[in-house]
Amino acid sequence: MKVLIAEDDRHTREGLADVLQSEGHEVVLASDGSAALKRFRAERPDFVCLDVMMPEMSGYEVCQAIRSECPGIPVIFITARGEEVDRLVGFSAGADDFIVKPFSVREVVARVRAVARRCCAEHNATPESFRLGDLTVYPAELRARRADTVIELSQRDVCLLQLFHDHRGEVLDRQTLFRHAWGEDYFPNSRTLDQHISQLRRRIERDPRNPAIIRTVHGAGYRYDPAGE
Repeated sequence: MKVLIAEDDRHTREGLADVLQSEGHEVVLASDGSAALKRFRAERPDFVCLDVMMPEMSGYEVCQAIRSECPGIPVIFITARGEEVDRLVGFSAGADDFIVKPFSVREVVARVRAVARRCCAEHNATPESFRLGDLTVYPAELRARRADTVIELSQRDVCLLQLFHDHRGEVLDRQTLFRHAWGEDYFPNSRTLDQHISQLRRRIERDPRNPAIIRTVHGAGYRYDPAGE
């Protein structure tokens, strides 16, 4: 999962980055509100952590701008102020949860996981689980399992895998994949899609160099060919 961290305190920003990277997430960093909004539009992360009090734009303002462009993305506020009024303002701006400073590593990991899973369940009409070959995907958990192996997934990963499952045997072109997993307003870039598919294959395929789940159809797109379904 790609996470945008917007925090003007360098130590807090780098600490959060270390925590989330240790959990296997990709991080995008911003030191003020204006930079956060620019990085969001350029990187299109799966999850956003926003400091409340930042230069240029407050976390509340950034959250409102993000929500107007991408209503379903999970947002957690990072704040030194945990009063009820601060939470009410934050939730009105579109926050899903709060992390109050000082925080522990366990708290950050637990809150990010909980919000990501809750938002996935609320904003995506997905079944309890579905299968792609020998892989079972659990959308609400943002996970897949193969025997005893657990594979962590992002919301975007789940969206793509669900689309391949629902259109098994069909070639899905890049525009269809972008529209479904990135949204209508995202400007398509083949390299972005190919890199994401490549990273996803490394996690879900037994042999990423000879994929059995997401196959490339040269010049057309990608396809899932079910065997024995």
